[in-house]
Amino acid sequence: MATRATLVLAAALALGAVAFDSPSLYVPGVALAVIVLLARLWVRAVARHTRLEPEPGPWTIVEDEPYPLEVVVRTGGLPLPGRRLVHPLAEDAVPVPVRSPARARLEVRSLRRGRRAVEPVVLLVTDPLRLHTAQVQGGGTSQVLVLPRIEPVVVKEAAGGGRGKGILDGLDGAGATGLDTRPIDFEIDGLRPYRHGSPASRIHWPTVARRREMMEHRLVAGGQASPLVVLDSSDADDSEALDRAVRAAASLCVHLAPAGGCGLLLTGERVPLEIDPKLHAWPQAHARLAVVRGGVSPPPTRRASMAEAVFWVSASSAPLGGLRAAGVAAGFVVSAFPLPGTASAFTVAGCHGYPLAALRRRVRAVEASAA
Repeated sequence: MATRATLVLAAALALGAVAFDSPSLYVPGVALAVIVLLARLWVRAVARHTRLEPEPGPWTIVEDEPYPLEVVVRTGGLPLPGRRLVHPLAEDAVPVPVRSPARARLEVRSLRRGRRAVEPVVLLVTDPLRLHTAQVQGGGTSQVLVLPRIEPVVVKEAAGGGRGKGILDGLDGAGATGLDTRPIDFEIDGLRPYRHGSPASRIHWPTVARRREMMEHRLVAGGQASPLVVLDSSDADDSEALDRAVRAAASLCVHLAPAGGCGLLLTGERVPLEIDPKLHAWPQAHARLAVVRGGVSPPPTRRASMAEAVFWVSASSAPLGGLRAAGVAAGFVVSAFPLPGTASAFTVAGCHGYPLAALRRRVRAVEASAA
């Protein structure tokens, strides 16, 4: 735009010189035209000799963290004051020093969870008067895995407890709601028919010898077993709900594992990933959570039914659908949507955690009133 206006002004001065027979008007008209020509030649020469050498970025980042794009700018010895790095996802352009070589850094934000391809930066080469601009592409596309961020688990105390809200960051503040960062304990409480896949240590051998019928110990809250976090993304309402559910599952794993380990079962997988208390397996689990997609097959219900305590995280507005067939004994339903008429025990990453027993009592009450 500035180039066109300058050329129009130069032409107008030349026409004025001819029309009014004023040779003095030729000087500024020709000078403006020469300036435009020299600026174009200068910028094109610098752009032709400029090279951008991108520095490798990190393989992974966490949501909301900036992804750095660093480049080394080499101009072949040709100086040019006007140089800026730009990127479609960057908020502002970054000026590049006049010296060569020069190092510049641009930060890209707002990358969503998953595998992302980040376009290269672009160097805008301009003359001091901004009459002409040329673009220099900065290398190839970068690949980065954006991991779901970890958020605190906020426990909601019962009304009248006098403690308000707390953060689930240790043993304190969780016991009042039945949610604890310690491994959920279990005690023997009677017998039940043997379920295929249960460990042999749970089989009640005297009953097998006496009745020739496979029976196993039925356990209730109070012994040594790690909780299982199940992420059900098979019926996600939308991408935002799925992202909230993924962050909730990741946050629960980080909060539960250090106190005794936990399992993580994702939609479409058959075997849960065991996360030890020292979080050695967490980087692998974190990467698998980053690429979770919706619309795939639901989690295997047999694995969930074998666990004594389950945190069933759902991205659906009807989270009880998968649990009805799972036969889960105890645990929590963590929904990306608030369930009307039911008080949540905790919140995490925009999701609400409800005791499974309370939800079942409410469902039975609703069904009884409808009947």
